[in-house]
Amino acid sequence: MASSRLFSVSKSSRLFSSVYPKAGGLSSFSQPNKKSLEFKYVNSFNSLKPEILEKTQLCPDGRRKWHSSAAVKLQASASNNSVETPSRSVQELSVYEINHLDRASPAYLRLSQQPTNHIGDLVPFSNTVYSGCLQKRVGITAGICVLIQHFPEKQGDRYEAIYSFYFGDYGHISVQGAYLTYEESYLAITGGSGIFNGVRGQVKLNQIVFPFKLFYTFYLEGIPNLPDDLLWEPVAPTPDVEPAPAAKAAEPSATLPNYTR
Repeated sequence: MASSRLFSVSKSSRLFSSVYPKAGGLSSFSQPNKKSLEFKYVNSFNSLKPEILEKTQLCPDGRRKWHSSAAVKLQASASNNSVETPSRSVQELSVYEINHLDRASPAYLRLSQQPTNHIGDLVPFSNTVYSGCLQKRVGITAGICVLIQHFPEKQGDRYEAIYSFYFGDYGHISVQGAYLTYEESYLAITGGSGIFNGVRGQVKLNQIVFPFKLFYTFYLEGIPNLPDDLLWEPVAPTPDVEPAPAAKAAEPSATLPNYTR
């Protein structure tokens, strides 16, 4: 705005000088007015300074420190975000899923009405989840599998699975993908809650003894570092693995806080 007005004044002065070339001092009409305009705009800016810089104070090094409420909120938000900064590395989390036959799981719903496993059959399930070291009871799984294909030669099935792993107060992780009963498979991590909010990655499913013992290795991305409660050295998966007696009995010393029952 200021530059356009200065341009307008300069243009007017040149026109004035060309019409009245001999008018004493009028040829320099633009110069004093340009300074005058600049002076007015500087004064206008200075008059706004108190509003723009309100609630500031001078730091020891002479710089101004902003103290507006918006800046304080922004600073607090940045401080909180720094605490919750997602880890850039892939974090591994291992758990065992064990079916103790105490949850009426799995339930096989033959919607296909076929005598053998067939596409469209549904299998809701929920089992107990233990830490990879088998020393802690951490929660449960809960979900459903849709049968996609039966493989008689492999004595197994391919399911499309959608389910979650619950970790008590720490939240849950949801997964989806191919659930194979005859070999390892990978499922996508689709999200989570609690400390797993915003998580992404994948999980490796290792069928040990279907459907009674399964071992999972999560490859987690996009979340802060896991708490010590979820850091453990996993026991190698074999058909003979069993949870520690204290964990199986859900003793307080061998469970996560408010573990999901």
